[in-house]
Amino acid sequence: MRPLAPLLLFVLLLATGRPLRATPALGDGESLTYRVGWGIFFGAGEIKISAKAAPPEDGHLRLDVTTTTSTRSIARALFTFDARADALFDVHNGRLLSTTESSKSDTKKTKSSIVFDYAKSTASYVNEINPDRTTTLAMPAGEPLDLIMSLIQTRAWNLKPGETRDALVIFDDEFYELTIHAEGYEEVRTPLGTFNTLVLVPRMEKTPPKGMFKRGTGVRVWISQDERHLPVKFLVEFKFGSGVATLVNYQPPAPSR
Repeated sequence: MRPLAPLLLFVLLLATGRPLRATPALGDGESLTYRVGWGIFFGAGEIKISAKAAPPEDGHLRLDVTTTTSTRSIARALFTFDARADALFDVHNGRLLSTTESSKSDTKKTKSSIVFDYAKSTASYVNEINPDRTTTLAMPAGEPLDLIMSLIQTRAWNLKPGETRDALVIFDDEFYELTIHAEGYEEVRTPLGTFNTLVLVPRMEKTPPKGMFKRGTGVRVWISQDERHLPVKFLVEFKFGSGVATLVNYQPPAPSR
């Protein structure tokens, strides 16, 4: 395995970076920037998530959430990786309407999109690099989000230690039915300060584990317990190491007009 292959997998998991209807987890103008560390690569990459109002359609307000990911510093000299994902939400009910994703590394390119049809419980998946993978997916019950938005959405759940809640996640062309566990409180230090946080852990329990969960990958997110409920840290654990994304910059939503 190439030295930075675990880092690539980590940023892909967070960047592609999908239960109850709610307003989107981010507000117009809100953004979060994370420094990604992997082993000795303290500043191996950056993840930025930003939200802005999109033109309304049929009287419905919409929100566009963009996630960009890239390797940085020495890690980039060894392995170049850039990715972008755009997720379009209905502001009224918080539903994900569509996504587009693309990535480019030294050896691979990806480009795909998904449009969700909630009336038919289907999702139209288009793969522009490998058209033979284009298909219509049957959508399980729930409100799909990508992995990182599912974790960010937890900031609005107000879970307490010992409580759980289900989430439906879309990763590429597969749905994952997850149960997110609130494990307990923990103090976390970041460049933005020290936070009292709630630790949340997603697990695949309702269906046989697959993909990253079958391979033994563990995911954790730390949600600050102040009025902002910021996801201040993410961690992905593999058998061969772990990657950590730490919040280093935060822009609050634009004032309501």
